[in-house]
Amino acid sequence: MSKDQLMLDDGMNCPDGSEQAIRIYLVGGAVRDRLLGWPPADRDFVIVGATPEVMIAQGFRPVGKDFPVFLHPQTKEEYALARTERKTGPGYRGFQWHANPDVTLAEDLRRRDLTINALAEDAQGNLIDYHGGRADLEHRVLRHVSPAFAEDPVRLLRLARYAARYAELGFTIADETQALLRSMVDTGEVDTLVPERVWQELAKALATPRPSRFFDVLRTSGALARLLPEVDRLFGIPQPVRWHPEIDVGIHTMLALDMAARSTSDPEVAFAALTHDLGKGTTAPDILPSHHGHEQRGPALVDGLCDRLKAPRHFRELARGVARYHGLALKVNELRPATLLDLFQGLDAFRRPDRFEQVLSAFEADYRGREGYQEQKYSQAARLRRLLVAANSVDTGAIAATAPAPKEIPKRIRDARIRALRAASLAGGEARMSHKARSSHGEHG
Repeated sequence: MSKDQLMLDDGMNCPDGSEQAIRIYLVGGAVRDRLLGWPPADRDFVIVGATPEVMIAQGFRPVGKDFPVFLHPQTKEEYALARTERKTGPGYRGFQWHANPDVTLAEDLRRRDLTINALAEDAQGNLIDYHGGRADLEHRVLRHVSPAFAEDPVRLLRLARYAARYAELGFTIADETQALLRSMVDTGEVDTLVPERVWQELAKALATPRPSRFFDVLRTSGALARLLPEVDRLFGIPQPVRWHPEIDVGIHTMLALDMAARSTSDPEVAFAALTHDLGKGTTAPDILPSHHGHEQRGPALVDGLCDRLKAPRHFRELARGVARYHGLALKVNELRPATLLDLFQGLDAFRRPDRFEQVLSAFEADYRGREGYQEQKYSQAARLRRLLVAANSVDTGAIAATAPAPKEIPKRIRDARIRALRAASLAGGEARMSHKARSSHGEHG
């Protein structure tokens, strides 16, 4: 920690007029990630021995309503007064905090969630570790600091996200912490989570290297059924082994999700991969393992999940399109020009080419997110791009100018685009594929 970046310094007058030092510590994620050899994204500091008045007098700007946190006037990094807290009610807001110059660093770190986050570093760079966080980092263990972990349900989501973020490093969850997670579900503490916090942690998890680990943790603890029942019920549902060697819809969903994370860091694409097969969770048992009509049912289920979690509109729109058209896109080589045009229009590909690329990424994650297909090439993407260029080459302005009446314009444009798609298919020498060829391309239901 560079001391010259701080406004506060040792020897500042304390509220009682003494020359007692105000001590500054780098804490949490920045210390943790440095020990892991990762570049820290943000730096957070704890101030011991100061008051809000002292902070404001030094030019710090108070932020937030829940905790005594301040922004540095130059770096804009967060500085929080050392504090303690106690549970006063259900949920993550049911806390009363206490901050004054007498609160010690040890007391502040004791209220943190995981041992690997309860680390601090003083101004000279010395590590302060009261709870074995460094050993847990070395042994790749996620462990709660104290039973107070169970008082805040957001911590369950955060732990699941850390498991996803550090999955490639082999982190596991301590047995006693896993038991604590289950108790948070059993006692109903997890049911107090507000949608905004669930979405916030979910969106961050979708941007991790292995987001399936986030859902593994939630499912093992029982929280997935409470928070995302549409995803939880996919596990245990069979689908045709011919197209899905992994059989289980839930397993396929997790494979597709991780494939999305492998190919792009875009959380919108990962969310579309997560929700693309929600329709299979509502398939009538008597027709299993077939899932006829699941794509038609999918968009409404995506809407329900997004409504409940208050997901941003752009996440919803992409996920709806992928849920509705992912199966059709796999059969692009055998689609009629009119059906291809319906697909492009349904995905709003003419007006939103950038989002269409996101759609293709999600389609590819679905295709390759199957046992034995992870390294297969998704050749449908190149064909879809080429056909979209052909349909987009139609001069809609010229058609509109020569139409005898405005009401004729949409039909004339559609007819022209169908002709362009037919010509492009013939020019590419790609007639409809035989049943045997479709099998080799992995068409699935």
